[in-house]
Amino acid sequence: MKVKLYTLGCKVNQYETQEITENLIKGGFTPTFDDSEADVFIVNSCTVTSESDRKTRQLVRRLKRNYKNAVVVLTGCMPQAFPEASSLLEQADIVIGNKNNDDIVPLLKSYKKERIVNINEHLSAEQFCGSPITDFNERTRAIVKIEDGCDRFCSYCIIPKARGRVRSKSIPDIKNEVAILSEKGFSEIVLVGINLSAYGKDSGEKFSDAVAAACIPEGIKRVRLGSLEPDHITDEVINALAKLPKLCPQFHISLQSGCDKTLKRMNRHYTADEYYELCKKLRSVFADCTLTTDIMVGFSGESEEDFLQTVEFAKKVGFEKIHIFPYSVREGTRAAELPDRLPRAVKEERAAFLNKTAVEIRKTFLENQVSKTVEIIPESKHRSGYIFGYTPNYTPVLITKGNAVTGRVSKAIITDSDEEYCYAQLIEE
Repeated sequence: MKVKLYTLGCKVNQYETQEITENLIKGGFTPTFDDSEADVFIVNSCTVTSESDRKTRQLVRRLKRNYKNAVVVLTGCMPQAFPEASSLLEQADIVIGNKNNDDIVPLLKSYKKERIVNINEHLSAEQFCGSPITDFNERTRAIVKIEDGCDRFCSYCIIPKARGRVRSKSIPDIKNEVAILSEKGFSEIVLVGINLSAYGKDSGEKFSDAVAAACIPEGIKRVRLGSLEPDHITDEVINALAKLPKLCPQFHISLQSGCDKTLKRMNRHYTADEYYELCKKLRSVFADCTLTTDIMVGFSGESEEDFLQTVEFAKKVGFEKIHIFPYSVREGTRAAELPDRLPRAVKEERAAFLNKTAVEIRKTFLENQVSKTVEIIPESKHRSGYIFGYTPNYTPVLITKGNAVTGRVSKAIITDSDEEYCYAQLIEE
C-alpha cells in the first residue's frame, strides 16, 4: 500500500512525520508524493491556533472527498488537545493523537472499514518515547527531536495540553541518532523540542550536554538550536555552549512582548530587562552572534503604549529577524477568558507597523555582512539560478560565483545584499 503524508506545523512535527515514514517502510508500506497513487493519507496536524485546526479539517475533508476509497488518518496535536472535537471529524477513518504515533502501522494493518478513534492522554510521569530516525527529506540538514512537552502554561497557549509535560531523550540515544545521520551524509543537525531549553528538567541531564553529544560525529559540521525560552538559558548553560565550536551562533529566543505588563498577563516567566541582559550576554560570548525572536501583538489588554514599548524594545535589541503574529484567541486556554480583546483591525495594524521596523533592522543587518569572509554550506538551487546556503549565524546567502558543492563547507566573501539575501563569491582553495 502507498501512503502520502501531510505535515502541518512546527519542526517537531516534521521530525515526527519522518519517524512515522520510517515506521511505515519497516511495516511494508511505500511512501509516495503523488496523491493519485495513495491508498492511505496521514495528516500530522498542528493546533497552535484555531486557524491551524481549520486548515487540518479542510485538508482531511478534501482528501476524503477527492479519494473516497483511501484511508485517511488524522494524528498530531489537534486530536491530542481536542479529542472530542477531532473524533467528530467523520472524514478521518483513523483518529489518534501524537502520543501513540507508533500505533499507526498496526492500526492500518488491522483496519477493516470500521472507523477507529484511539486517543491516549499524556500522563504526568511518562517517558520520552519514539523511534530514532535514520534519514531526512533535506539533503544537507536533518532535524533531531531531543525534547517533548512543556510545563510553562503560558496563558495563551494550548501546547501543554497537546504535548504533555517535559520529557527528554537520553544522551546515548542522541549520540547514536546523530551518528547515524552523519554516516548518511548530513553535515548539519538542528536540535528541536517543544520547550527545547527545558531539556533535562525531568531526567537531571544538562541541555549543554545534549548539544555536545550532537557535536561529536566528525561528519557533523554544524549544530543549530531550535526555539529557546529565555528563562532556561543560564550563565552556566551559555558558558558550556560557548565551548562547542560546531554550535552555530544563532539563537531564536521567544520574546512575545517587550512590555512587562503584557508579559505578566501572558504568564511569561521573565521581564523585558531580564531578556535584554540575556541578549547582551549572548552577543558578548558568541562572536558574530545573531538573535531572532517571536513577537505577538494585540494580546488582550495590550494598550497602544504597551505595544509601542514592544516596538522600542525590538529596536533596542536589534533582532536580526522577527516572526510577528497577531494574537488569536485559543479556546481551552486561560487567556480565552481575559477581558479587553482587541479588534482584528487593530491587531493587524500593529503587526504591519512592527513589521516595518523588523524589515529595517534586517536590511541593516544584511548590509553589515557585506565584505565579510564567511563559511557557507551550499544546499539547493534557488529560483534565481544561484546556489543557496546559510552562514553559521543563519544569514541566507546566494552564491553568485564559484564551484559550490552541496553539503560541503565552503569559504566565501559577501559582496552585496538586498532586503532578503546576501550575495557571495566562493573563495577557491
